[in-house]
Amino acid sequence: MRKILLLLTIINFWSCNSFKSEKPKEINVLFIGNSLTYYNEMPQMLQKMLSETNSNIKIDQITFPGISLSGHLDNIIKESSEDNISTRLKREGEKTETEKKIQEKKWDIIIMQTGTVAVLIPESRKHKTDPAIKKIKALNNNANARYILFNTWTGKVAYPKQYCYSGFMLGDSFNRDEKYCSPEVINKSQHLTLINESYAALAKENSLELSKHGDIYYKVSGNNPEIKLLEDDIHPSKLGAFLSACIFYEMITNKDATDLKYNADLDTQQAKVLKAFIE
Repeated sequence: MRKILLLLTIINFWSCNSFKSEKPKEINVLFIGNSLTYYNEMPQMLQKMLSETNSNIKIDQITFPGISLSGHLDNIIKESSEDNISTRLKREGEKTETEKKIQEKKWDIIIMQTGTVAVLIPESRKHKTDPAIKKIKALNNNANARYILFNTWTGKVAYPKQYCYSGFMLGDSFNRDEKYCSPEVINKSQHLTLINESYAALAKENSLELSKHGDIYYKVSGNNPEIKLLEDDIHPSKLGAFLSACIFYEMITNKDATDLKYNADLDTQQAKVLKAFIE
């Protein structure tokens, strides 16, 4: 009898340890961005999708309204609400909230999003956004991490349009009173091409994966104009946020969003259409 009990104990011990060893590793994902990321709780939608199929993947975010990737690293947040932010430049020895967040753990995936204008102006892209991306990668203590660049959309624009920053916004090495501008955009198609090329240049320079939000938003709007992806001129509606979450779900998991049951309480048919638009 004692031998039987001993054998059962050994079997139970090995079964428990086998179960523990088979438990999937937790994968930590961090969004760094602004309202184009957090509007209508897109990261929370993504977490619900992942929880349906990949319970080991955890979403976190460090997002503030109107802030650029360079602002995440240069500015101390004094006050912040959903629509407004008050900042000051960090002083020597200080760390921003985003720097602290990045160093909080070894992030497996970091998704970076900055305002579209910041990448359309060549001087801003080269001297502000590109160094910020490099610093974010350097701050993350995970040599095997994946990095995704959030390629944004065109928004509602009155054409022709040109975006400009003053030298004051670009740093001390620039003439404070001079304007530095994007190429002039004359229509939506050319605007999207310029956006995509600008993000692609950053992705190539920094070995980043690139989302296809711009192209997918453009296709959905062209084929299904009744589906309103924007809440205002630039921010995603709930439908737009759901579409973004589906895009990231497929990028992170390599699984098909059409298999998800989660619909974010949206119209069933519209949710089905959005899930199917991701290539």
